[in-house]
Amino acid sequence: MNEKKERSIKNREIYRRILRLIQPYRHLLILSLIFAVVSVVLTLYAPVLTGRGIDLVIGKGNVDFDGLRPILVRFALVVAATALAQWLMNLCNNKITYHVVKDIRTQAFEHLEELPLRYIDSLQYGEIISRVVADVDQFSDGLLMGFSQLFTGIITIFGTLGFMLGINVAITVFVVVMTPMSLFVASFIARRTFSMFRAQSEARAAMTGLVDEMVGNQKIVKAFSYEKEAEQRFQDINEKLRTSSLKAIFFSSLTNPSTRFVNNLVSTGVAIIGAVMAIRGRLTVGQLSCFVSYANQYTKPFNEISGVATEFQNAVVCAGRVFDLIDETPQAPDAPDALALTPERVDGSVELENVAFSYKKNAPLIQNLSLNVKPGQRIAIVGPTGCGKTTMINLLMRFYDVDAGEIRVSGYPIKSLTRDSLRRNYGMVLQETWLKAGTVAENIAYGKLDASREEIIQAAKEAHAHGFISRMPDGYDTQISESGGNLSQGQKQLLCIARVMLCLPPMLILDEATSSIDTRTEIRIQKAFARMMQGRTSFIVAHRLSTIKEADVILVMKDGHIIEQGNHETLLAEGGFYAELYNSQFARSV
Repeated sequence: MNEKKERSIKNREIYRRILRLIQPYRHLLILSLIFAVVSVVLTLYAPVLTGRGIDLVIGKGNVDFDGLRPILVRFALVVAATALAQWLMNLCNNKITYHVVKDIRTQAFEHLEELPLRYIDSLQYGEIISRVVADVDQFSDGLLMGFSQLFTGIITIFGTLGFMLGINVAITVFVVVMTPMSLFVASFIARRTFSMFRAQSEARAAMTGLVDEMVGNQKIVKAFSYEKEAEQRFQDINEKLRTSSLKAIFFSSLTNPSTRFVNNLVSTGVAIIGAVMAIRGRLTVGQLSCFVSYANQYTKPFNEISGVATEFQNAVVCAGRVFDLIDETPQAPDAPDALALTPERVDGSVELENVAFSYKKNAPLIQNLSLNVKPGQRIAIVGPTGCGKTTMINLLMRFYDVDAGEIRVSGYPIKSLTRDSLRRNYGMVLQETWLKAGTVAENIAYGKLDASREEIIQAAKEAHAHGFISRMPDGYDTQISESGGNLSQGQKQLLCIARVMLCLPPMLILDEATSSIDTRTEIRIQKAFARMMQGRTSFIVAHRLSTIKEADVILVMKDGHIIEQGNHETLLAEGGFYAELYNSQFARSV
């Protein structure tokens, strides 16, 4: 019972939010209502003309053609005006719907960029895409149906009621008493299909997530012959989607035939009662024809409204999922007095004081981590997989905020700095490459959009990427895909290195920056890195310990703690964990 009450409260809130989204377009809403009234009035006037025309057809060989002619002209004008009013009404409805859809999708996307990485990492990317794309489309369909049929339906009900009362009160009372049964049937079904549409929407999101995952990692799928397992996962989700969709569509499709059955009973009753009255002379044949037409028009909106109610249940579910995304707590904004860290203020010192962090509260990772990095030092971070190396980088960049303790850059607590200025003072090259759809030159200039072509080429030369770029069909203007699918992994990494070479920020983060590059090119790039790191504080994450011998300080991490620190020679002489790691890499078989 409590769950039902909570769902009802949530649905009311969704309706209120939808109305708030519509409010900026209320002028179009008013126009739509005006055209709906005009359309309905003209539609209801047509049976009056039809009834008059029938009464002028008195019998065989006795037709009042002079009286019929103006009625036919007027009927043609009414039909033309009705069509125009309906077209203008639909035009307004479409503009309202697509403006609202644009607004809600914009809100969702903008909020997505404000969400913390913790939230993004907790969901499949495909599910997020499903909410922003598929769910908004479903909401759009329901909203458009609501505007198109709800307004005209309600106005038609009251309009026909007035016209029928003007013809015969007794038959009108019969129609009014019988028709609400169709609404009762529709609402009964609609209430029970809500959970079915929600299950359908969730299964659709899971399907999108799986397809996105499999397509994005197709090489891994094929490399490990995972096709059958992927197909089985797809079949399981597809079956769940089929079952939930079938239930939702089957039960919702009961609405229309059920209401039509009730309305046909009403029409049959009207025809029988009206025929009896016509025989007794209380109605003319034209009035009976007019009344039957009105009875059908009166009951028709109940069918349409019931269909709208069912479709709107699906729209509300989808809107609720999008609103859930929009309502997610965004990352803590920069403090109002946050300082913009300009390069002139950066001396390169970095301090971590009693830092604690965990991705999950019940699984501690980093605890009481303290570190003091002097300006211009090269800090290498080594350790086994999962010890916290990349996590430490995420904390330095403030992709995640620490749970306890404090990180200071150049003496400033990073929480007192704007995120944008903090990140602009770091240059990152990771094992995972970041490329966007565009030209090679645009990808290199991603962090410095005003860079000249000469600067871009010089950066590419320093990164030893100029050679392969020159051999591409259009050189620096060659289009590459978002994932860089037409480039090798090493070429993609060289472009990311060139990006940092172009920006030359005061501090550097190199996380397995040359992991995909051949040995000969790596030696050249290491020399370029050495020149670039002169006078710059640098954090180097490496598994190949041969690449960090020249580091000023090597931090050895294990289980989120720094267990050893010193330079290469000192750590080897101590014979501790670092020495074990180093010797294991260079041990020779006896």
